[in-house]
Amino acid sequence: MERRSVNAANAPQPFGYAQVCEVSDVKRWAFVSGQIPQSADGAVPDTFEAQCRQVWVNVETQLKAVDMGLRNIVKVTTFLSDRKYNLENRAVRKDVLGSHAPALTVIVAEIFDSKWLLEIEVVAAA
Repeated sequence: MERRSVNAANAPQPFGYAQVCEVSDVKRWAFVSGQIPQSADGAVPDTFEAQCRQVWVNVETQLKAVDMGLRNIVKVTTFLSDRKYNLENRAVRKDVLGSHAPALTVIVAEIFDSKWLLEIEVVAAA
């Protein structure tokens, strides 16, 4: 698989993600359902940062189940319970993904369980 992140020069520039993530020669796709900030034993962290990190652990765990990893992600959709978490979400995502810049959408929405402050779904390709 070949992957290329693109940001058109004459459009708004993003912060840590790509406006377009082009993939070619893909053999496999993985569509990961929204991952919640809950550990396998049912614990939900108290802080946004801890919840965000737990969600990314869950995303990575699901990808490993299909022999993929974070570098295979081509699209991330993040659902935040409140826009006040935007900058903290961005910081954790940058810490987790490093220079990897998939396409990204962030939506502020009511989350299924009021204890959850976010949910993240991804699309990956290999």
